[in-house]
Amino acid sequence: MFLHIKSADYIGDYKVKVVFSNGRTGVADLTPALKGPVFEQLQNKSLFSKLKVDEELETIIWPNGADIAPEYIYYLAFKDDVELEQLFRKWGYIAQQGTSPDRHSAALHGGR
Repeated sequence: MFLHIKSADYIGDYKVKVVFSNGRTGVADLTPALKGPVFEQLQNKSLFSKLKVDEELETIIWPNGADIAPEYIYYLAFKDDVELEQLFRKWGYIAQQGTSPDRHSAALHGGR
């Protein structure tokens, strides 16, 4: 499944209302993504609020060059949906039994 972000609106406290290419709309709390040099800058809510959807990458980007994989945003928006658990497990956002996924490095692009 290839997911893309069609629109994104900052609603406050690092939460973003997102419309995905599969038609689903959800709210993703992006707080877990705000780690590492590029993403720590986004802890500044003024900078974070300047997010936009890049038409080429089809995901959320910021003026400092940060971007996040649409699949990770989807996971953050729908992580409590039990019907999507298998998909999130396949993507590595939920650990297989006895393993620990590296969600952060797998999900964040950190600018291209």
